[in-house]
Amino acid sequence: MQDIYVVSHPHAEHTERDLVGGWFDSDLTARGRRDAFRVAEELVRRRDGVARPIRITTSDLARCVETARIIGAALGIPASADERLREIGFGEAGGRPNAWLARRQVPAPDHDRLDHRGPIAGAETRREVATRVGACVGELMADADHDHVVVTHGYALTFVITTWMMIPVDAAGFASFATEPGAITHLRHDDYWRNRTLVDLADTSHLRA
Repeated sequence: MQDIYVVSHPHAEHTERDLVGGWFDSDLTARGRRDAFRVAEELVRRRDGVARPIRITTSDLARCVETARIIGAALGIPASADERLREIGFGEAGGRPNAWLARRQVPAPDHDRLDHRGPIAGAETRREVATRVGACVGELMADADHDHVVVTHGYALTFVITTWMMIPVDAAGFASFATEPGAITHLRHDDYWRNRTLVDLADTSHLRA
């Protein structure tokens, strides 16, 4: 049995300032750091008595790296950064007010969900995000000797899940799994039945302690 815990980074400064995130780098807020420690405590609780070794892989953006370091300190293991786990790139909108993006954003039409880029210069498509996130997660899935913690972002989380559930990128045009800052999504691979189970989606009960 292999477990993957997908952590959505907690509250970050760009959200507090109502700025577009994406590849725009921002740190955790004081609230975000508090919640990162609560995530770490919850993962230690869930791992109590589990003998399998675990790895931590994180987006290389500051809000995720800080979260992963806090988790790593609690679990006693280092975290590795991988830029493929980044949030969707918003191009020139990154770091601008969300209102600026809202005035220019054009939703993807039903017939072009994966490759629609819209009018924002430098923005990523859904296919580009799904492909790079999927490549990283595929490598983690192949490491069956470890369980995994993956620290990533709200939009990117969907493609961690679709990759885990073996859903091809071409079938993920309408897929969307909602999460919250500091949430834990638990994925499990059953060695016997070979099922890939979504055990918990965006659990935040640990943040309400």
